[in-house]
Formats: sequence, structure tokens, C-alpha cells
Amino acid sequence: MSRRPFARFAALAAASALILTGCGQAPEPDAGAGDEKGADYCARMVTNSGGLEDRSFNQSSWEGLEQAQEKFGIDAQAIVSKTPSDLEPNVEQAVDTGCRLIVTVGWELAEYTQAAAEANPDRHFAIVDEQLEGDNITSVVFNTAEAAFLAGYLAAGVSETGTVGTFGGGNQPPVTLFMDGFVDGVAHYNEVHDADVEALGWDKDAQDGQFTGDFEDVNKGKATAESLIHQGADVIMPVAGQVGEGAAAAAADSDGVSIIWVDNDGYETLPEEYRPLVLTSVLKKTQDAVTDIVKRDLDGELTNEPFVGTLENGGVDIAPFHDMEDAVGDDLAAEIDELRQQIIDGDVEVTSPSSPTA
Repeated sequence: MSRRPFARFAALAAASALILTGCGQAPEPDAGAGDEKGADYCARMVTNSGGLEDRSFNQSSWEGLEQAQEKFGIDAQAIVSKTPSDLEPNVEQAVDTGCRLIVTVGWELAEYTQAAAEANPDRHFAIVDEQLEGDNITSVVFNTAEAAFLAGYLAAGVSETGTVGTFGGGNQPPVTLFMDGFVDGVAHYNEVHDADVEALGWDKDAQDGQFTGDFEDVNKGKATAESLIHQGADVIMPVAGQVGEGAAAAAADSDGVSIIWVDNDGYETLPEEYRPLVLTSVLKKTQDAVTDIVKRDLDGELTNEPFVGTLENGGVDIAPFHDMEDAVGDDLAAEIDELRQQIIDGDVEVTSPSSPTA
């Protein structure tokens, strides 16, 4: 993709480089020139059908806009989609506000975001967790396979049963990217330790596995996790938004089962009774990326070059082990640190057909 400054502010954008690049550092929002311009600036965010409090990327994206509102004094509001039928009219509603920036979240909104961007070339669009092309679209995507690889290695290292599992909300690239990394991380642990830990729920070669079919029904998440637990899994990584809370409930009903959360730190976002069960979380630094997009737009520096979060630029990682620190132990924690650096250095390659491109 060519790197084009958004036309409305081309003269300003040509003078500076965008931080949202595949090889740059993860965004670190700070106060700056945007402060003075914020009073005249409005942004709208459209959630996918998971809603605003999904304990996942809708919530993280909104926290990014809230952070921008606090830092720069902008007018920021969220338009919440409750069902798939809300998606297209909600994008249209966001455009009708006249706001300069429209942020959409998730693959479900890709078609409507693309159409709206083409119909409104003077507006700026940013889409989280999906990669689109357009002169006025900034894509914010994350190579979560890298961080999920660490999580899979960790899961294999702490498993007492020799079986771990994962499941998704739907068979889409942003979901299966996590699952690819997870099962490959388990396989790498087996190779390093001459072990035979089994990963249930996903076949990378076939690109098929266990899915709940949505991202909202917590009961489906609990039933799917219970199925994995009955097969012996004692660490489960749900990649299903708020459906994953059902996996936490299933773990709470079982002895010795832990979960790996995704998108944000589940230890901080899940209900308190589930937090001791969180082994770690596969993090996407969505909040800071969204805040930085607003700042760059205010400063006239926003381009259509995508931001791809990686371990190297800090856009993805795993969360602290919190209450599970003793269960992980110093030796396994050191292995994880070494593996992270090996991935960054290219000594260990993490691949997925769903990996985003810079």
C-alpha cells in the first residue's frame, strides 16, 4: 500500500512521518499540538455486535477514544451495535454526524467501512482488527500469533494433564490468528522439552476447529469450555469476546483449570471471582493505537499506512501472570522471556495464513 496523507490535510501531513507503521514503536500518546485543536474536533466509534462492554477490543478501542477526549478535549461518542443488522445503519449514522474521524471495530464492519470511505473521501476512517485499502482509511491490526505463540508455550509448560485447548467465536482471520499462534506455541514447547502436550480445538493445517458461532452468548462459551475440560484440557484460551466469560465460569466450576484471555488483560477486566483463574492474556495495545490516531489526525499527520502491532514494536505481548506467578515459576518465565526475544530476532518464526501485512 502506498503511504498517502489524507487529502484534507495533505500539506501538513507531507512534512512528517506517521508512527503507525509496521516497523515503528507501539503508539505512546502524549499531549501536543492536538490540545488546541480538540475543541473543534469530533470522532465517532461504531462497535461490532459484541457491544461496548465486551471485555475485548470494542472496550479497548473506546477506552482509546476516551483517552483522546481527556488528553485533547475532543468530542467522542460511541454508537453501539447490538445485532448484525445494526452495523450498516450505525456506520451511516456516524457519517451523518459530520465528524471528521469515524472509527469502526472488527471484521463485521469492513464492508460498510469501505463503502462509507469511498462515498465520503473528505472524511477519515480507521478500522480496528481488519485491514482495508483506501486513501482515507487507516487500518489498525495486530500480529497476535506472535503473542499467542508465547501463550501456547506457557500453557503447555504449566499443564498438569498434558492437554490444553482453545476455541473461537467464529472462523475469521482475526480469531484464527490467535489460534494458529497458540497451537504452534504448544508444538514448540513439545519440541524444546521432548514433550507430548496435546492442543485441542484447532487444526492449523485444516484451518478448522471449535467455534461457538457468535461473540455474545456466554452460555455457549461455557458449554464449549466444558467440552474441552471433559477431554482433559486444564488450560483454555477462548478467542470469542464476551463469550469467553463462559470459559471462565467453566474453569471456576472445575478444579485446576485456568484460562488465557485475549485482547486485553482479563485479570483487570473480568469479574473479580474469575481473576485468580487467569494464567495470562494475549494483549493487543488497541487503546494507545486509537488515541494516537486521533492525535495524528489533529496534527495533520494521519496517513493510510496501516499499523501492525508486533512483539518487536510492543503492539502485542502477553500480560503479567498475576496470581499465577508461582504456578508458572522462575524457570518457565525465563523461557518465555527468551522465546519472546527469539521471535523478535527472527530465530523462531511464527507464521499464519491470517497474519496481517504492513
